[in-house]
Amino acid sequence: MSRIEFLGHATTVIQVDGVVLLTDPLLRRYLAGLVHRHPPVFGATPGTVDAVLISHLHHDHLDVPSLDLLGPTTRLIVPRHGGALLRRRGFQDVTEAEPGDSFAVGDVRVHATRAVHLGLRAPFGPWGGCLGFVVESARERVYFAGDTQAFAEMRDLGPIDVALVPIAGWGPVLGPGHMGPRAALDAVHLIRPRVVIPIHWGSLVPFGLHLHTWSYLTRPPLEFVALSRREAPDVRVQVLQPGESAVF
Repeated sequence: MSRIEFLGHATTVIQVDGVVLLTDPLLRRYLAGLVHRHPPVFGATPGTVDAVLISHLHHDHLDVPSLDLLGPTTRLIVPRHGGALLRRRGFQDVTEAEPGDSFAVGDVRVHATRAVHLGLRAPFGPWGGCLGFVVESARERVYFAGDTQAFAEMRDLGPIDVALVPIAGWGPVLGPGHMGPRAALDAVHLIRPRVVIPIHWGSLVPFGLHLHTWSYLTRPPLEFVALSRREAPDVRVQVLQPGESAVF
């Protein structure tokens, strides 16, 4: 049995067979001109997260102040060139991963997968890799896509029970390496999961725009659900609001 909690943007808590994994933690309200519309409430204390999975080095996915809340000994699995950056900031247990690498975390295995995205940490670097992750227990497999476009090798991920798939971004216009609802559904056709949880929507907004609820923030999950019902009726879509969780 797995439990997935959506904290907003790309931050999720994946609990599988007693192992607690945290993805791309962004645990504060303000970040470099962006505002979190639903300030995340995350009650974990240092030592209660078995590993943190970082998909890429962009500031809204690798947020050092959020990692500081978890403590310097927290296990971090990061893309290439993220290790030196984090060790300089005092983190002691950092492993760099490439697509195809696999790691044991308690009784589960974490497989690093490809992601198609731009990995520059603005403004001066480093250029880092971009990853997704498959979390595998004896009974189920959970896929966290990170930031990515759909790509043909998604067919080769193997059976996926729950897929955490990005369906939007933080601005009115999506840049390269992101998926809107239509592109996300294309990815679902490749992945063929039993359940999809949309992520990376409606949480971050440029400062100033946060004073209103714009349709580009709230529309993506509605569009994704409508497309899925029409074109992928065998896939269950579970839309979670920030702070909500589901058990599978």
